[in-house]
Amino acid sequence: MRNTDPAFVRDLGDEKIEALVEMMFLAATADGELGADELAQFSKSAEDLTSRLVTGEKLDALLGRAKKELDTHGREARLSSVKARLPDPSARKLALTLAIRITAADGILRTSERELLFETAAALDIDGDAAADLVRELTKA
Repeated sequence: MRNTDPAFVRDLGDEKIEALVEMMFLAATADGELGADELAQFSKSAEDLTSRLVTGEKLDALLGRAKKELDTHGREARLSSVKARLPDPSARKLALTLAIRITAADGILRTSERELLFETAAALDIDGDAAADLVRELTKA
């Protein structure tokens, strides 16, 4: 996807990158567990997405904050927050793409993960049919 181009992502700014990282966290924890495959995909996506600018302690801090916000406010509020920080449709589609990749990393797309993906699409104002096509495309393998 061309939107994962480092130049595109750099132009997003810190707030938007943090929203994308939070979206990946929400996806990675959708089924109540963060498996080894999901964690590996999460780390790879975060590093690739940010050209290795958000790693180590900075990534740990973002994840800690995302977990605290999720525990305090719930998924619906966090998805609203991600939407507010990603006003551009291309950035929102990137967020959904990253969520799909994370949830599909272990080769199993659980019902809770599928529900999160469609909840995410709705929260980000992405057409349900377009979201279904994207899920199908990215989970073929």
